[in-house]
Amino acid sequence: MTRKSVNALEQLRMEQTATARRWFLRDCGVGLGAVALRSLLSESIAQADDALAPRQPHFAPRAKNVIFLFMAGAPSHLELFDYKPQLAKYDGTLPPAELLKGYRAAFINPNSTLLGPKFKFDRYGQCGAELSELLPHLAKVVDDIAIVKSMVTDGFNHAPAQIQMSTGSLQFGKPSLGAWTMYGLGNEAGNLPGFVVFSTGKKGPSGGSANWGSGFLPTVYQGVEFRTTGDPVLYLSNPRGVDQQLQRETLDAINTLNQNRLEIVGDPEISTRISSFEMAYRMQASAPEVMDLSREPQHVLDLYGAKPGEPSFANTCLLARRLVQRGVRFVEIFHEAWDQHGNLVNDLKRNCADTDQACAALISDLKQQGMLEDTLIIWGGEFGRTPMVQGGNDGRDHHPNAFTMWLAGGGIRGGVTLGESDEFGFNATVDRVHVRDLHATILHLLGFNHKQLSFPFQGLDQRLTGVEPCRVVQEIVS
Repeated sequence: MTRKSVNALEQLRMEQTATARRWFLRDCGVGLGAVALRSLLSESIAQADDALAPRQPHFAPRAKNVIFLFMAGAPSHLELFDYKPQLAKYDGTLPPAELLKGYRAAFINPNSTLLGPKFKFDRYGQCGAELSELLPHLAKVVDDIAIVKSMVTDGFNHAPAQIQMSTGSLQFGKPSLGAWTMYGLGNEAGNLPGFVVFSTGKKGPSGGSANWGSGFLPTVYQGVEFRTTGDPVLYLSNPRGVDQQLQRETLDAINTLNQNRLEIVGDPEISTRISSFEMAYRMQASAPEVMDLSREPQHVLDLYGAKPGEPSFANTCLLARRLVQRGVRFVEIFHEAWDQHGNLVNDLKRNCADTDQACAALISDLKQQGMLEDTLIIWGGEFGRTPMVQGGNDGRDHHPNAFTMWLAGGGIRGGVTLGESDEFGFNATVDRVHVRDLHATILHLLGFNHKQLSFPFQGLDQRLTGVEPCRVVQEIVS
């Protein structure tokens, strides 16, 4: 045998040995690395399998469901909730110099003149809360809500401030409040997503889908955006020629392939995909029923000002009640319409006409249904508006130093007004409530210690409220 033949045989033997070794380590799964990997992933696979199962919180909850009425764009607290006689008195004059020391404005010159409130205020209810004439329907249920006039936040532009209100952070990539709620409590809806999102304003929120994203939590916890007309989710209806049996057989085949892949690689996102396909299948029967407002009595439609088939904020508030009635854990309605840099008077009139009746109706309806005590309603935007004028004499700029939100149901003390801002509505001065405090309070009402609801990520136990000091706002908890 020549030297050349010997070398060829040796090369062939080496290739066969290498192939056999690769096959053994890959397909038999007995290598040390594979053994270690399977051990590390086993817990993740188990968690993914029951990620949406209902779970008990740390202690008995006051609220089991949340409806967040997110007035994106930032309503003017000075025209709606926080009347300032001094602002009216000094309308058209420069603000005190000491008030503006170190102040950063988004778009206007901080030395712009003061703008007095544009609407009348009066006191309503047994609690005597002060409200704008633009909110006649909320005035009827004011004894059921807690008004917080001393909210503060860190961002003064829409996207980061909305993201902070939704996730606790100015930076993208963190889980939303709804996702944390799902992570902590699971889903009781069965045939519906546990976290549903609507958008009813002129456009979607500036922060986009990050407002209802899952961040570093498994994506099974992120919000599902529903439309207000037609199929609630695109492509929910089968195309022509596809019947239920064919769809079920197709879905079973896809799920089998996904399950096989999940068992090999252990990626929890594959489990999320399987769950999403199954949820979509079940939603084909449940979602159209829950979205059909024609099933509601006429007096309920009239209460909200809802009209079946016509998309509106009113319709969506009624849908929110129907969803939580069926076990949906978290419903969020984004109404991006409140960014009044100009045309303040006309836009506020229109915005309040679009939303005030339905917001009040949601409280009344839940109360009549015996659901208000278990359902937490939150109303507010990402920040407030400046006492100084913008846009001639009919607009206000972004303002994070003081704004107003209200809450109702789910363990909230009705008829309470908490906090104060200074005489111009510029800075929150009494009982300041940061966004982190609001989040801690919401989690508390859902049965969680905000310091203990955490998720391991990048070597840290991550929390909605972060590591900076915050508190449960006990003054508004019943």
